[in-house]
Amino acid sequence: MNTITTKDGTRMFFKDWGPKDAQPIVFHHGWPLSADDWDAQMLHFVGKGFRVVAHDRRGHGRSTQVSDGHDMDHYASDVAALVDQLDLRRAIHVGHSTGGGEATRYVAAHGKGRVAKLVLIGAVPPLMVKTSKNPGGLPLEVFDGFRAKLAANRAAFYRDVASGPFYGFNRPGVTTSPAVVDNWWRQGMMGGAKAHYEEASRRSPRRTSPTT
Repeated sequence: MNTITTKDGTRMFFKDWGPKDAQPIVFHHGWPLSADDWDAQMLHFVGKGFRVVAHDRRGHGRSTQVSDGHDMDHYASDVAALVDQLDLRRAIHVGHSTGGGEATRYVAAHGKGRVAKLVLIGAVPPLMVKTSKNPGGLPLEVFDGFRAKLAANRAAFYRDVASGPFYGFNRPGVTTSPAVVDNWWRQGMMGGAKAHYEEASRRSPRRTSPTT
């Protein structure tokens, strides 16, 4: 497997397809998934002549299930280590959900001289939780529910998310794709419960422990 080791010893898996001299597109996956969630997009863009790169965030997929560092500063630093090792320049960074927060923090903190564009798709920044200044956000109770269900039965919770709201399969007239649900569930269960719990906690201002 292609991996790099970050400065704190975390081993991070990545995919790197296409010509090394082509413009790179770096894909940042959402919670609680892995680089595999971008396979269709990567196949499309490598077919258009781009170099495509995607990684499993620490605690996710095939990367190390470390106990700590499940925050945007560590995520951005990990991406910087990957970009530096691959010497990616003029890169287009594409982030979905938590990956959008990761990509934004990377570009702001480490991307000078290396980034061409930043693309955010359903991303967490600037704020996911509903407030008076962000009325379109999700109520805090939604995040509390995520944490409680994850701690109680992660496998069942992920199945419910994938077969319902994540792809809009809970909308009237929409046909569920069992294969898509299974692939989402597979990616989620590859990662670490602690990393996923803490990442869900950091989507909102309230902090709780897995035992509460």
